Amino acid sequence: MSAIAAGGISRRLQSVVLAALAAMCIAMANTAVVIASALRASDTAHLRYVSASGSSLFEDGRATGTLPGTMRVHFDVGPTMSGTFTIDARGGSINGHGNARLHGAGVYESFHGTIVVSGGSGRYAHAHGTALLYGTFDRENYALVVQTLGTLYF
Repeated sequence: MSAIAAGGISRRLQSVVLAALAAMCIAMANTAVVIASALRASDTAHLRYVSASGSSLFEDGRATGTLPGTMRVHFDVGPTMSGTFTIDARGGSINGHGNARLHGAGVYESFHGTIVVSGGSGRYAHAHGTALLYGTFDRENYALVVQTLGTLYF
C-alpha cells in the first residue's frame, strides 16, 4: 500500500510540494511589487524664471497633481526646447530629460513633446518611464507652464 493510499504523504513529496508552493508565492510577490510600483501620473507645474545664459534658461516652481512637489528645469530654447528636470516629491526626487516642439509666434507659444524619467533618489532611486509633455512658454517674462501625462515605474 502506498503512502498516499494509506492517508499519508511521504516526506520527499511534502518537500517537493512545499518548495513548489514557496516558488509560486515568491513569483506572486514579485508580480505584486511590479504592479504596486507603476504609477499613472498627471501633473502640472507653474515655473518662473531664475536665470539665463544665452538661450539656456533655469526655472523653478511648484508641481501639482499625482506627484506634487518642487520642480527645477534647465532647458534650451530655439525652434525646439530640450532640457533636464528634477522634481522633489514626497519620498525622494525624480530626474530626467525632455524635448518639445514650439508652436506659434509672438509672446505666447505652446509646445508639445516627451519626457524620459531616468532615475532619482529615495523611493524613486530606480525610477524610469516616459510621459507626454504639453505647455505654454511666455517669451516676455519666460514663465513656463508644463503639463505631463505618463506612467512612472519605481
